[in-house]
Amino acid sequence: QVRLVESGGGLVQAGGSLRLSCAASGSTFSTYAVGWFRQAPGKERAFVAHIAWSGFSTYYADSVSGRFTISRDNAKNTVFLQMNTLKPEDTAVYYCAAERRELYRGRYWESNEYDYWGRGTQVTVSS
Repeated sequence: QVRLVESGGGLVQAGGSLRLSCAASGSTFSTYAVGWFRQAPGKERAFVAHIAWSGFSTYYADSVSGRFTISRDNAKNTVFLQMNTLKPEDTAVYYCAAERRELYRGRYWESNEYDYWGRGTQVTVSS
């Protein structure tokens, strides 16, 4: 079992950048696929980005492609989400989620693909 803690959220002006971190503990993090999701007020939780356990494959939602970059440092048990050129519509609570490699079905965009979730970090982008 893995425990996830997000950090790095905050208030930023439109056009600015933030780097979110997802720190894992309790298991061999290098064997987990990891996704980032976000939930804005009044909206459903939405897929943002995904990285394979190896780090070799990444996927992004169309709305963030070209602006956000997901990466991981398995030696530090951490996954990062670098967010550039932020827009007010990026305002949301951001969650990281993980799934064990052997249980991963490839549906990275679905929240029910992941068994483990952090509590989230708030990102607010002002216009």
